[in-house]
Amino acid sequence: MQVVSLSQPDDFDSWRDVARKLATAEVPADHVIWQMGNEAGDLLAGVATEVTEVAESAPFSVPRPFLDLARTAICHSDRERFSLLYAFLLRLRRAPELIQDRTDPMLRRLEALAKEVRRDIHKMRAFLRFREVDGEDGARFVAWYEPDHHIVRSNAGFFVNRFASMRWSILTPDVSLDWDGAMLREGPGAIRADAPEGDPVEEVWKTYYSSIFNPARLKVGAMLKEMPRKYWKNMPETALVPALIAGARARESAMVDASRAEIGANAAGAWEALREEASACTRCHLYKHATQTVFGDGPIDVPLMFVGEQPGDQEDLAGKPFVGPAGQVFNQALEQAGIDRARTYVTNAVKHFKFEQRGKRRIHSKPNGAEIEACRWWIEQERDVIRPQVTVALGATAARSMLGKVVTIGAARGQAHRLEDGGEGWVTVHPSFLLRIQDREQADAEFARFVEDLKRVWDRVAALTR
Repeated sequence: MQVVSLSQPDDFDSWRDVARKLATAEVPADHVIWQMGNEAGDLLAGVATEVTEVAESAPFSVPRPFLDLARTAICHSDRERFSLLYAFLLRLRRAPELIQDRTDPMLRRLEALAKEVRRDIHKMRAFLRFREVDGEDGARFVAWYEPDHHIVRSNAGFFVNRFASMRWSILTPDVSLDWDGAMLREGPGAIRADAPEGDPVEEVWKTYYSSIFNPARLKVGAMLKEMPRKYWKNMPETALVPALIAGARARESAMVDASRAEIGANAAGAWEALREEASACTRCHLYKHATQTVFGDGPIDVPLMFVGEQPGDQEDLAGKPFVGPAGQVFNQALEQAGIDRARTYVTNAVKHFKFEQRGKRRIHSKPNGAEIEACRWWIEQERDVIRPQVTVALGATAARSMLGKVVTIGAARGQAHRLEDGGEGWVTVHPSFLLRIQDREQADAEFARFVEDLKRVWDRVAALTR
């Protein structure tokens, strides 16, 4: 049994030198014990031998991505990281292509460790706060931080470059860093009481933070995910967060009411200007063959918007959405669901008719990703003017436009999707899908399901507008 004692928990260079020596001697992974200093005590006395007794063999190389992975993963606090890296090194020596196999369980575990380390590095950079302390030789800035992993030394260069002109110290439970403006020194760990509690600058920072806090952009869940409460004690502004959250709803309502009052006065003009601009759209090649741009139709002060796929042959000629066969099915379903189409806004994800010419007939052709993305700009402008509380995507093309990614109707149907602007998105089938079903019984069942989707959406609109 070989025992490897490393002096530091993030000592990549020492680990690499010893691991190379062990690997060239073909020492199995389960014959090596990795430890920090003398942490194993006397338990291994008489069983273990020093690694220096291993004879060296010919050197070997490994893929560069492994070295980068190991350099990061070794900073993790997982006690098995050294042995995991060594075991994978042995395998990699025999099969270098393993570094590309993302299905390999050991590689995936190492990459997960590295990901957590990188995230911890980011957290330290984002949440560490310096406090000013007066000393005999002038002002100095001190910060206390408790990382989850052994990242302090890895982060030292960032703080030296970022705060090169300051004299500062970073105190952590395991190690401390001290920068005097010219040289970085490393010291022993500290305790929380060694760091100052606050300074006059914090009051200025709190005032600034309160003034820039935007309640309309507040998402408490997302905030806590990115800034867990464990970091709050290091950050002066977090003392303000509970009160700011508590008052956010009232402030947001006031902001929304003021915004809607202003937009309402100008919305009609903005929509007319938008439609006029869209009539000359050349954002993709579809305008070259279509008769005209088919823009959205309906009141602009309604809470419900429907987004279809693209105009069909009759819509292209009429210049209005959903007036052909699919539009008739859509109208019937709306009526059965108790929805007045005149109280909704109806548009399409793509504004020009895409088709294949077959004799005198123009056969509908599905828009591709580039065409959908080119027209997304118009949908976003329509939503910005109308500000619907609920948007319904009819079909996969509309769902892709609304959600910004490819989804299947089966997976996305029947649930609310939070949109970037704060509204709700729902997904259901396109009425043309119902027209293509040959079996009458199946067609009736799918139509009934479509109506149920619309009823659910209308109930949701009613709940949101109470």
